[in-house]
Amino acid sequence: MKKSLEEYTPSRAEAQLASLLKDKSINELGFEQSSIDNVGNVIATKGNGRPIILLCGHMDTVPGRVPVRIANGYMYGRGASDAKGSLISMLLAASEFPKQRGTIVFAGVVDEEGNATGIKEIVKSKSTIDYAIFGEPSGINNITIGYKGRVSFRLTCDVGSSAHASAPWLAKNSIEEIYDLWRAMQQAIEGIKSGEDKSRKVTCSLTEIAGGSSHNVTPQKCKITVDIRVPSAYNSKEIYDLVTCVIKDAALKNGVQATHRIEDMTEPFETDHNSPLVRALYLSVIDVCKKRPMLLRKTGTGDMNILGNAYNIPVVTYGPGDPHSSHTMDEKVSIPEFISSIEVFNRALFHISRLHHSRKRKSKNECIG
Repeated sequence: MKKSLEEYTPSRAEAQLASLLKDKSINELGFEQSSIDNVGNVIATKGNGRPIILLCGHMDTVPGRVPVRIANGYMYGRGASDAKGSLISMLLAASEFPKQRGTIVFAGVVDEEGNATGIKEIVKSKSTIDYAIFGEPSGINNITIGYKGRVSFRLTCDVGSSAHASAPWLAKNSIEEIYDLWRAMQQAIEGIKSGEDKSRKVTCSLTEIAGGSSHNVTPQKCKITVDIRVPSAYNSKEIYDLVTCVIKDAALKNGVQATHRIEDMTEPFETDHNSPLVRALYLSVIDVCKKRPMLLRKTGTGDMNILGNAYNIPVVTYGPGDPHSSHTMDEKVSIPEFISSIEVFNRALFHISRLHHSRKRKSKNECIG
């Protein structure tokens, strides 16, 4: 774990860690195959037959170095919480899993904090997967079963001309006009009835703004970035269509030109609560922590959405660490929690295999009956 933290791996600079994990998985941890794919993901496999279980963590971190140290029962370093703690605990858990009980695919992916290049490459490969666990800091007593979808786009407002700031009546002001477009979007989103639970509400944020060419000239153009998060009761495309219709109407009413470019459109994903995967991880937390875990729907968006929607299989997110520690200059993971998570992942693999084969036998018997 400490060695992984000492490797500084901002997005698209994961090559050294990938090489380290590849060598360790083959030479020390009992994996039968390990390779680095076209985009830099390390993929290691162990065992054979079904179920095929993907354990997926990301090697990259946000930028910013955090000194690696151990103090007061915590390990500090960039990525300790998000998400090298989960990455390494999954790898160690898989190394202990008996080879005859199915196939384990460990994936250390690149660019999760960026453009999801790593998980998109895995989806593109069309490998067979029955279940997937993504490693992210949930805290070891919580299991994440759902993430919101995301619609992000860059909106440009062009009023056609500019004027001297001393005569603002001679031209429209693109900053003021784009604010009207933003307020129209906000009101449309706020009008969607989705209850008070934040995990079930459609939300929108204005995250970037750029406009103007000089301190004494009214701005002809202004650009903003809008980030909308979409719960599983909706789909991202329908929310996008609603918002673009609102923009078009507001721009026409105000007599301005509005154009936009999609930055990201990811659909929400929520796994079946009764799937063997959720049951297996639930039982594993009870086995190790002696406590019933909470099932969480998170307001963010992750790699889980991309693979879950592409494969339509049970997918959850789980791992040691406090999400509020992620991306901070005090990023850390509890060492006892990290050690316990290895056992939780190990038990989860055992329960997934057991429940998978139990379900298959039951289905076979029903067909015979």
